[in-house]
Amino acid sequence: MTLILFDVDGTLIYSEHRDSRCFAQTYTDLYGKPFPTIDWRQYPHVSDTTIFEKVIADHFARPVDPSEVVTFKQLYGERLRTLRAQNPEHYQEVPGAARAVAQLLEHPAYAVAVATGGWKQSAEIKMQHVGIPSQHFWVSGADDKYTREEILNEAIEVVKNRAPALQRVVYIGDAVWDVHTTRNLNLDFVGIRHAHDHEVLLNLGATQVISNFLDFELFIKAIAQAVPPQPLT
Repeated sequence: MTLILFDVDGTLIYSEHRDSRCFAQTYTDLYGKPFPTIDWRQYPHVSDTTIFEKVIADHFARPVDPSEVVTFKQLYGERLRTLRAQNPEHYQEVPGAARAVAQLLEHPAYAVAVATGGWKQSAEIKMQHVGIPSQHFWVSGADDKYTREEILNEAIEVVKNRAPALQRVVYIGDAVWDVHTTRNLNLDFVGIRHAHDHEVLLNLGATQVISNFLDFELFIKAIAQAVPPQPLT
């Protein structure tokens, strides 16, 4: 059995940065401070937990209180739902994503899980909107975790405990940090760039990059040929 482990933002869904702006606006509304940048590369580990803690530390020179994480998650989730209700067409699946997940779930050779740098609740809201039913698989988010390596490892361990026959893991992601994380963990990797700019990931060492999930056989072929990102010379 092979575990297909998906990222969420940019991999299964996309919003043209609307969800990132939603995160930033939630922060500004709650704290009255301008959010520094939604270029997530500027934050350590690129997870909601570390992004939130870094901005709080920069603005207020203090650690985050656990209760304010709960409050922020609630407000952020409410805003995500509201924006999707107001303009559902702005929040799309990467073409073919929902059907590809459904086909994998039906296939005895594959297990499915999600490992995202976002918090679990927000990831589930995003997937639900495009018809990806997260109740059918494990979702690991940044809740109480800092690094993307921790997030991926949690998902892998959960699935291994449920499926002892698991022999292989392939991570599906779209971003620079997905390449770095899978190289660090020596995990097989398939990149996805729905804007067709494959070179972004290929130049970092990825060997398999697709544009979407519409051609399921092509996706399965990429999974079969996937290896960990190659070292940079």
